[in-house]
Amino acid sequence: MAYRRAVLPKSKPEPFTLKSRFQSMGYALAGVADLLRHQHNARLHAVAALLVLMLAFLCSVQRWEWAVLLLAIGGVWLAEAINTAIEYLADACHPEQHPLIKRAKDVAAAAVLLFSLTALLVGLLVFVPYLALL
Repeated sequence: MAYRRAVLPKSKPEPFTLKSRFQSMGYALAGVADLLRHQHNARLHAVAALLVLMLAFLCSVQRWEWAVLLLAIGGVWLAEAINTAIEYLADACHPEQHPLIKRAKDVAAAAVLLFSLTALLVGLLVFVPYLALL
């Protein structure tokens, strides 16, 4: 089955307004709420992020270590959000099981796993020297 690209009509860009920016922010916050409400892994990421932030505070990590930890936490959240969006779109477009949909979902889940493992390594690199001093 060949893929045909849909031709969409050109849309006129919306003017920049504060109202439209706040509306966009509302949509984004609704997405975060959806992640936390419907994705159990997102709730696990939230708990892990809070524990990391508390440990970083207790260890008085340096500013660059804060930056690296925050990038790792943000990367995991980004991967989880993209994974969830791919799952929602795939289910909406093709509700029945399909081998290519499964592969797409598996690869998206792999991205979350890979970034989570990377974040774990970052956490170990930052915290092991502090915890070794205890």
